[in-house]
Amino acid sequence: MKKEFKELTATAVPLPIENIDTDQIIPARFLKATSREGFGDNLFRDWRFDAQGNPKADFVLNDNRYSGKILVAGRNFGCGSSREHAAWSIHDFGFKVVVSSFFADIFKGNALNNFLLPVQVSEEFLQEILAAVIANPATELKVDVPSQTIELVGSGKSETFAIDGYKKMCLINGFDDIDYLLSLQDKIEAYEQQAVKF
Repeated sequence: MKKEFKELTATAVPLPIENIDTDQIIPARFLKATSREGFGDNLFRDWRFDAQGNPKADFVLNDNRYSGKILVAGRNFGCGSSREHAAWSIHDFGFKVVVSSFFADIFKGNALNNFLLPVQVSEEFLQEILAAVIANPATELKVDVPSQTIELVGSGKSETFAIDGYKKMCLINGFDDIDYLLSLQDKIEAYEQQAVKF
């Protein structure tokens, strides 16, 4: 699976709800599996389906007008417990980016560890993005990791976003922590050889 992430231009799914916590993202009863695959089936389970398992027509993920690889959510996304499964479920569903005006720190770290990019924008720009996407589901966003910018395509408006330098490098190269260490194998071996001489 290709994991490198440098740039993405895509449509988005609007979810203008604040304080979405990890139990809403992936309810605790679905945390029994240890593999990351399949968690997307239960993303926002209690919002997407009724008690009989039927899709709720009024929830955005069941609205075929909206699709894309970017989830645009309200302020304070990913609060609550520290479960990494929340990031797994969003990524497994097919999203590569989550946009919000504020993220819980633990969720942000879990997301970056799973090649899911949390893009934090100003509240004003978030509301502008949500309004544009809701009004026109064909609206696209462009996310550029090297320049750390997100653009509302066609509007001429964009913002920069912050990202840890190490995680940025890992995203661009498709490295998890082990991949990064393996990429340094030659340097590590050269250092060890040099150390042996002393």
